[in-house]
Amino acid sequence: MGVYSRILRSPKVAVLLAATTLGRLPFGINGLAVLLFLREQTGSFAVAGLVVGALALGSAAGAPLAARMVDRRGPAMLMPLALSHAAAVLAIWALGSAGAPGVVLAAVALLAGASFPPSGSVLRTRWPELLRDEALVRGAYALDSALIEVSFVAGPLITAATMAFAGPQVALGIAAVLVVVGTALFVLELPDCRVEEHEPGRAGLLGAFGDPAIRAIALTTLPAGFCIGTVEVAIPAFTEELGEAELAGILLALWSASSLVGGLLFGIRRPRGLVETYLATAILLPLGCLPLLTASSPAAMAGLVVLAGLPIAPMIASRN
Repeated sequence: MGVYSRILRSPKVAVLLAATTLGRLPFGINGLAVLLFLREQTGSFAVAGLVVGALALGSAAGAPLAARMVDRRGPAMLMPLALSHAAAVLAIWALGSAGAPGVVLAAVALLAGASFPPSGSVLRTRWPELLRDEALVRGAYALDSALIEVSFVAGPLITAATMAFAGPQVALGIAAVLVVVGTALFVLELPDCRVEEHEPGRAGLLGAFGDPAIRAIALTTLPAGFCIGTVEVAIPAFTEELGEAELAGILLALWSASSLVGGLLFGIRRPRGLVETYLATAILLPLGCLPLLTASSPAAMAGLVVLAGLPIAPMIASRN
C-alpha cells in the first residue's frame, strides 16, 4: 500500500480525490433513488427503469460534449454543469411527485445525465502533471477507479437510509447538494484552473472515436455497461419481490465494495499485462453476472454479488 500513501502525500492530491469522490456520490445515489422513488409514485418498475435508463443514456451521450466544453473553456465550466445537473435531479423529484408522464420524466433524466460534470475525467488527465512518476500515475488510476466504487458503496447506503427514515426522494436532494459542493471544491483546488488553448482536432466528425484503438476499447465496454445497468435495476426488483426492498441498497453497496477491493489489489500488483488484464476482466464481468439469476434469497444474492463485483474496478483502471 506504500504507493497509495505516496500518492496521497503529493501536493493537492488528497483534497482533489476527496472533492471528486464527494462530487461523484450522486452516481451511486441517483440510479437507485430514482428507481425506488418512481416505483413508489407510479407503481411500475417499467416506468422507473425507463427513467433510470434515460439517466444513464444521457450520461453516456453527454460525457463527450461536456468534456469538449471543459477542453475549450477550462475546468471552470464544471460549475455550470454541476448546477444544471442538480436542477434536473430536483426537477425529477418535483415532476415525479406531481404525477408527470414517464416520457417527461425520461426527458428530464436524459438532461440530468448529460449535464453531469466530468470532474473525474479532468483529474485523470492531470495525473502525469500532478505526480510526475510513472509508477505513481499507474497507482493513481487504480486508486481513482477504486474510489469510484466508494460512491457506489456509500450512495446506495445513503439511499437506503433515507428510504427508511424519510423516503427515497430525499436522497435526490442530497445528491443535488453533493454534486454542487464537490465540484466547487474541485474547481477551487485544481492547480492552474484556467482556459487553455487547444489545436483544432484533425480526426473529423468522430473525434477520438476515429482511432481504431479507441473504438476497440469503447466497444468492448458495452457488455460490461449492459451488465452494470441491468444489475442496478434487477437487484431492487429482486428484493422487493421478496418483500425486503430496503435490502437493495445494502446488496448494491456490497457489490461495489467488492469492486473497490479488486481495484486496490490491482493497483499494488506489478505493472505488467495491462492489455491481458483488461481483456480478462471485460470477459469475467458479464460471466460473473450470470449466476445472479440463480439467487433465491438475500444471503445467496450477497455472496454472488461479491464475486460479480471483483472485476469491475480492475477493468476500469486497466482501460484508463
